[in-house]
Amino acid sequence: MEPLAQIRAIAERVARSRGLEIWDIVSRREMTGHVVRVFIDRPGPAATSEESVSIQDCEQVNREISTILDVEDPLPFAYTLEVSSPGLDRPLRQAADYDRFVGRLAKVVVREAVDNQKAFEGRLRGVDDGDVLLEAPNRRLHRLPLRLITRGRLEVEF
Repeated sequence: MEPLAQIRAIAERVARSRGLEIWDIVSRREMTGHVVRVFIDRPGPAATSEESVSIQDCEQVNREISTILDVEDPLPFAYTLEVSSPGLDRPLRQAADYDRFVGRLAKVVVREAVDNQKAFEGRLRGVDDGDVLLEAPNRRLHRLPLRLITRGRLEVEF
């Protein structure tokens, strides 16, 4: 098994045991050395801090993954393991993300103009027939083809 796939399998097992899921895993060389970042998430809309991943979740998952990685040693070089959440301003990457966060404020950028613009901000209203529905502050509903979206991100609301 490829090292990153092995790390993912370990991380998924640990996360699942705590009612969490793996959002992403990134492995890269940085100025300080090699870093493996594991992003964990809690299933559901994560609309409140109680529903979001906590610092304690990150610490516990990090400790458990580290213990297993120390034994299995999948990478042939030294690295730092970091575990965190995708954040309140997380990227939106697939249709399920846009559906999951219906009602939340988001910014979306498309590669080709839709309704004479390329950047949008508003409330997510879900996905319909391959289009992300976004309601602008002026109540106008934009249909943004998912295939044209180059960047989508939740906005932090206070």
